[in-house]
Amino acid sequence: MPEQKALYLTEKFGAFSMGTAPIYKPGPEEVLVRVEAAGLNPADWIVQSYGVIVEEYPVILGIDIAGTIVGLGEGVTRFKKGDRILTGGKIGQSDHGGFQQYMLAYDFATAKIPDEMSFDEAATLTVALCAAMVALYHDGVDAIGGTCGLTLPWEGRGRGKYQGEPVLVLGGAGSVGQAAIQLLKLSGFSPIITTSSLQNADWLKQLGATHIIDRKLPSEAIGAEIRRITSKSFTTVFDAAGLPETQNFGYDLLASGGTMAAVRPDAVQPEKKVEDKKSFFMFGGVSLPQNRKLGTSFFSKLTEMLERGDIKPNRIEVVPNGLEGIVPALGKLKAGVSCVKLVAHPQETV
Repeated sequence: MPEQKALYLTEKFGAFSMGTAPIYKPGPEEVLVRVEAAGLNPADWIVQSYGVIVEEYPVILGIDIAGTIVGLGEGVTRFKKGDRILTGGKIGQSDHGGFQQYMLAYDFATAKIPDEMSFDEAATLTVALCAAMVALYHDGVDAIGGTCGLTLPWEGRGRGKYQGEPVLVLGGAGSVGQAAIQLLKLSGFSPIITTSSLQNADWLKQLGATHIIDRKLPSEAIGAEIRRITSKSFTTVFDAAGLPETQNFGYDLLASGGTMAAVRPDAVQPEKKVEDKKSFFMFGGVSLPQNRKLGTSFFSKLTEMLERGDIKPNRIEVVPNGLEGIVPALGKLKAGVSCVKLVAHPQETV
């Protein structure tokens, strides 16, 4: 059986190690992807450092992928060999991990890349978009944690539906924050207020944010800035930072009937909780059965949104040395990067 190079997390709390894996055969509704670019995510170092999510080791991680389709499983009709695509991996399932040279992907969670978009740019998108999209637009049926329950902006008459309604994105410079800003712009929210380092202000305005507030300000000062921008209440708050202080701050700003999504487990103080204000921890894996309907809808329209410029990729920093460069890059990611996505090239592995 043909083999490829792969990066394994060897055991729970263990080290990463280079090895080999078979080149997989796609099953029904799967495609085989030659991985050209793999984006790094906090989940990749969180699995290693905290021993969460994954149950069986060794495992191949990697969940932000761009590449070329080289094999088609039974029932795949949307794609052909040679298509340039972006897709997401599945944490804990090695044949669907991106830290290798070839991987399997579900056809419903895959989209073609526009000709003018690079593999590196495309590898910045999937995970952040899915996290934001599921949190904002899930219909609520069997939703994990919760949902903001907004109308889909890429179907029917949902585009621009929330014109004139303010929204707050805490931590807008991260990948998920950037994705949320762009989706909320499609939904018509205005003003779109976000907190960030001011060095990222121009970029966030290009994505759709109308007002950027320095995240380093005290909460009282941030609140005062928000009230200078709008006197309206917030029915939707998106916390892409997820820290206890940002969650509690965002929850306080919610109107009656409002909802806040956060990228980390719910840390709102119990004494603050009231029946008519909701907060939840978002989990955007579209391969989960309860998220598949929404994921299918989104990926069927994603290429069109990319071509129109509705969705823009992150700024990128390429990691050298192929798969071997991922290990030090995850250390850099864990220490903190600002408004940039680290991307590795598995095919360049020596």
